[in-house]
Amino acid sequence: MKILLVLLCCIFALDVAAQNQKTPFQSCNVKGSTTIYNYKSHKWTTTDEADSRSGSQPASTFKIINLLIALETGVIKDENAIIKWPGTTDTTLYGYRPDIYRDISVKEAFELSAGWAFIELAKQVGREKYKTFLQKSKYGNEDLSEQGDDFWNFGKFAISPRNQIEFLINVYKDRTPFSKQNIAILKKVMVTEQTADHTLRSKTGWTRVEGNDIGWWVGYLESKGNVYFFATRITKPRSVSNPDFGECRKTITKEFLSQLIAN
Repeated sequence: MKILLVLLCCIFALDVAAQNQKTPFQSCNVKGSTTIYNYKSHKWTTTDEADSRSGSQPASTFKIINLLIALETGVIKDENAIIKWPGTTDTTLYGYRPDIYRDISVKEAFELSAGWAFIELAKQVGREKYKTFLQKSKYGNEDLSEQGDDFWNFGKFAISPRNQIEFLINVYKDRTPFSKQNIAILKKVMVTEQTADHTLRSKTGWTRVEGNDIGWWVGYLESKGNVYFFATRITKPRSVSNPDFGECRKTITKEFLSQLIAN
């Protein structure tokens, strides 16, 4: 769905607590927050300050920094590198997705969120190198005690929505421990929508921890001479059926982005 960059007829105010009508979170039957940073005005806006500073597993949004680390350590040369299908994966934890069970390029693995592919890269990177780059990048709580290869989905490794944005700002400004060449590759791979008026770079994430679904959408939107960095995280009990959970990560974010851009 193309992101709407026009003033909506009935837009929800960012001061969600003051509204009598349902908030986007309530409409989606989820809890969570949206946090946005206006680059031009240096202004932070959030629907829930406490939630914006609370950490949880980054899920597939970790692919943003994971790609940079794989590039910087030489595990892959560029986004066209092919990751060999290992022949098996855990369909219990990640669901059955036969369309991605094949040799796949890094770019396609990022776009399709092929978790198994980035797990294969993680095995080659190793924990010590991850710790080094995470510390230098000030990304997350640096707790890599989870024994599995995908510590970004399970275990104690966590990052807050605000920290997600802080990292993306540094990526945008080329203020990270990664080379300009590798940052350029990431920025190219992250493009999820591009028109004459705007460019959207983003990544979704979804994990299941302690009986809850945790969904993310993070990225930044370049529009009208400004940049809007965003991080939306939503949660719900796994026992609660919600077929719109995945799409709600985006629809909620778009509600608030639309208002900020219109103003």
